[in-house]
Amino acid sequence: MEGLNFDLLQGFRLLDIIDVFLVAVIIYYVYSLIKGTIAVNILIGVALFYGIYLIVKQLEMRLLTEIFGGFISVGSIALIVVFQQEIRRFLLHIGKNISLRRKKFFWTFLGAKKTAHQDHTEQIRPIIEACRSMSRSRTGALLVFSKYFDEEYYQTSGEYIDAPVSKRLLESIFFKNSPLHDGAAVIVDFRVMTASSVLPLSDSEDLPPQFGLRHRAAIGVTEVSEAIAVVVSEETGEISFAKDGNVNMNLSPEELEKILKEEL
Repeated sequence: MEGLNFDLLQGFRLLDIIDVFLVAVIIYYVYSLIKGTIAVNILIGVALFYGIYLIVKQLEMRLLTEIFGGFISVGSIALIVVFQQEIRRFLLHIGKNISLRRKKFFWTFLGAKKTAHQDHTEQIRPIIEACRSMSRSRTGALLVFSKYFDEEYYQTSGEYIDAPVSKRLLESIFFKNSPLHDGAAVIVDFRVMTASSVLPLSDSEDLPPQFGLRHRAAIGVTEVSEAIAVVVSEETGEISFAKDGNVNMNLSPEELEKILKEEL
């Protein structure tokens, strides 16, 4: 017995430890991204399906093995289709972390300090005033702030505007009788690029029941992109802020202004 244990330990290499560690990290990241979503149930179903396939194959049940094997042969393509949002979110999360670390390393290597954060107080003020006004009047609104404008993604699902952001423009877009009040206003570099844009809805099962389409859309777009979103509730007038699939609720205009100054 001691000889057997020694042989097992002797055959266990450092690369095997690294291999197990990397697999554990990948599993952790995947679980953290799909936790609380319907994707968890789908993944459990896939695991059970594959487990049954292994059992019938071991029992040499040829007909069932052929049937299950046929499904599994195209399973990789099906999984990509089913989990396309989760895969995109996973790759975006990895790319964003690598980008941030690369920038930090670059400035550290040069021994230089990063340039001071630019003050956008004047550009943010009309956004805050519009949110304050719409909150008081309980006018529903959804603002999406993106670093770049994806024409294929935003313009095809909304009305192209490309105008400087202003309090009057935002209030006009989200006025209850306006044809543009449904959907999101996409803002890039303090210009309203589109209005009435349709966004992907979050399928998370952990969201509060009072969240409507605007909140789900705000969470959804921040889950699959680097955009941030601001929501004004039509029912309560409450202001919320969404980033990376997380929501800060019941914000005052002053709190929202502080957040936007840090993010924009």
